[in-house]
Order: sequence, then C-alpha cells, then structure tokens
Amino acid sequence: MNNNVITIVDYGMGNLFSIEHAINHIGGTARITDNPSEIAKAERVILPGVGAFGKGMHELRSHRLDEALMKFIETGRPLLGICLGMQLLFSEGSEFEWNKGLSIISGKVIRFKDPMPDENMFKIPQIGWNCILPQSPASWNGTILDGIAPGSYFYFVHSFICVPENSLNILAATEYGKDSFCSVARKDNVYGCQFHPERSAADGLKIYDNFLHKV
Repeated sequence: MNNNVITIVDYGMGNLFSIEHAINHIGGTARITDNPSEIAKAERVILPGVGAFGKGMHELRSHRLDEALMKFIETGRPLLGICLGMQLLFSEGSEFEWNKGLSIISGKVIRFKDPMPDENMFKIPQIGWNCILPQSPASWNGTILDGIAPGSYFYFVHSFICVPENSLNILAATEYGKDSFCSVARKDNVYGCQFHPERSAADGLKIYDNFLHKV
C-alpha cells in the first residue's frame, strides 16, 4: 500500500484541486473520491469544505459519507478537516439554524461576535492573514503544527468559529475582533484547521507535510 496517499473527500463543497496541488507539491499523492468504501479504507483523509454547515452535513449524509468518516476514524488513522470540514467535526452548528454535526469533537460552531461600530478592521467574515498561538509551549510537538513557529500567519476566510467543550481540544488559538477562537483543533487522531493551509504559503505546506509524515 502507498503510504504517501492522502484521500480527499468530495462532497461537492470543497477546495479540492487547490488541496490536491498542495499535496502533490510536498511529494504526496492526492486521491479525490466520493466513494464511502474508499474513504473508510484510506490511510489518511482530508475533509475539506467551503459553505454552510447545514448544507455540508446534508451532502455528507445523502452520500453516506458521514458513516464512512466514522468508520475511518475508528481505525485510528489520521483525519484533517479544513475550514468548513473542521466545523463539521463538531457536535452542532448554528448557521441559519441549528444542525447536528459529526460529533467527533464535542462543542458547537457559532458566529463571530459583531464588531463595535468603529471596528472596521474586524469585519465579518474574517478574510485574510492572522496568526495562531499554542495553548501550551510543547503542545505542537509531534502534531500537524510540529516545526511551525508560534505566531505564524495563515489565511482565513470564515464567519463562524468552533467552540470545543474541552479546552484540551484546542491546539492553537487566534484572536479576531471580540473573539479568541480555536483555529486548530485536535482529538486523538483527528485534526481540524479553520484556515486554509493550501493558501498559506510555506507554513501551510508544512502542515500538509506533517500530516503526511508525522501524525
């Protein structure tokens, strides 16, 4: 079996080809699929996503990809959620209305707090570069953030943020407006990035390289 293969879940709501290009750039092999059997048997899985929480869950369930993802996670092999893909890992999301998520990480997905009238720099959605900081100095060792310097900048595009019930699931945090939010989540073999590594230059590629070789 080729251990350089990363399977990308295609449920019609992802930045698939940008991620594929990034994986190929680091020497991996990207495999895009909507086949539940292939996902359940994969070595590593990326769950991408751009769009609304409820729509994302509907697409996963309608193609039985939610079941495939749960089977995959039970194997202990690594999974990485990106942007909406990270949010779908949580218990529920409040976009438009409350919807149940995959419940892999206990917690909820809520909208940024509205900025003050004079805070034009903190418009919602957050679009652009922002930095990530560790919860504890050594917490990034051996994770997808191994070798990333605290305070490094990544590219965000989002209006909603993840709020884990357990702060131990927060691998990195970021500040924007009135919120300090979970920008990288972890629970066992499951990771999530609120930002887009594939749009985050060398440090973003480092995250994909760590996902391929270090977790």
